[in-house]
Amino acid sequence: MNQYEVNFIIDPVLSGDEIKSTAGIYETLLKDQGCTIVHVNEMGLRQLAYPINKKSSGVYYCIEFTSLTGAVIGKMELSLRRDERIMRFLTVKLDKYGVKYNEDRRSGKITSYKKKEAKKKPYEGVAPAVKEEIIAPVPVPEVIAAVPTPEVISPIVVAEEE
Repeated sequence: MNQYEVNFIIDPVLSGDEIKSTAGIYETLLKDQGCTIVHVNEMGLRQLAYPINKKSSGVYYCIEFTSLTGAVIGKMELSLRRDERIMRFLTVKLDKYGVKYNEDRRSGKITSYKKKEAKKKPYEGVAPAVKEEIIAPVPVPEVIAAVPTPEVISPIVVAEEE
């Protein structure tokens, strides 16, 4: 059995019900052709890298399915091309590494970098102490004491000239 993944972008102008029914059409098409749906991922509304049909955003869907033959791919792609609600689509045959990656991602073994950053807790109490150190003025007598006086500099200059 071969495992495939079809990603498509739906026009964002449609209502929520129309968007779900559009994705549902392709799920039922695959089921009618004898495929088994492994996973459906609605990625939601996202910005596009470049405008498609004068639109700068779209609703992303990913349907992962298994099929005995690749004959269903042609029928599905033909219906995706004819559907005006679909802005773009991509069908990929997954190898064993792609299948394993998708399974691990769904089970939570692989997470995105952004989620890991969001889970980190900020250190409490560190920021006020650092702020006080930076803002605290240096006392003037210490600054003056740090500047060398002519009595200290003159023996050094004389030693260098000799």
